[in-house]
Amino acid sequence: MPAAPHRSGAASTDARRPTVNPWAVELRELGRRAGSMQELDRTVPAPPDWRLELIGVPEGAPVHLRLRLESVMEGVLVSGDVEVPVEGQCARCLDPVRDTLGLDVQELYAYPGSTTEATSEEDEVRLVEGERIDLEPMVRDTVVLALPLSPTCTEDCAGLCSGCGQRLDDLPADHSHELLDPRWAGLAGFATTGAVTDRPDDPEEN
Repeated sequence: MPAAPHRSGAASTDARRPTVNPWAVELRELGRRAGSMQELDRTVPAPPDWRLELIGVPEGAPVHLRLRLESVMEGVLVSGDVEVPVEGQCARCLDPVRDTLGLDVQELYAYPGSTTEATSEEDEVRLVEGERIDLEPMVRDTVVLALPLSPTCTEDCAGLCSGCGQRLDDLPADHSHELLDPRWAGLAGFATTGAVTDRPDDPEEN
């Protein structure tokens, strides 16, 4: 009896299924009754481009969310804290910088058609989308605004030696380089080579 033909319908269905957004939170359990509350403890991967020029969150790094979702008259109030690793380069000595930021967050996601939504500019309010909210834009804005413009490996990093380019913190306290005024560079060459000599053919000596 011939084997039944292979059916790839299940695989095709999986391929067409949209990727689940790990930053999305379903609100069905929370409901819209004012005063109801839901707690969220979740670790999600960081998207790309959470960074400034010298420091940022590595793509895919674990972002730990500990949040409380509260149903209020105008929408859903999200509050809690976020913990996220950051990596970059010291602005003074160029050494690698690694740290973990712990940040407080609080944001109101307004219901479409609510007074808050109607009286706010489009870019000033976040909205509940159907029965879910997307936490990523809120957390991204909080993290990026907290990143230092000029990160340092230590608060008192002395930077690099302008003469040799080494870290000043790794050099002895009396480290220095002799600075020569370029206007006297030629005379210094004469002094080290003994360029002034007798000239036997000088006519004035005859």
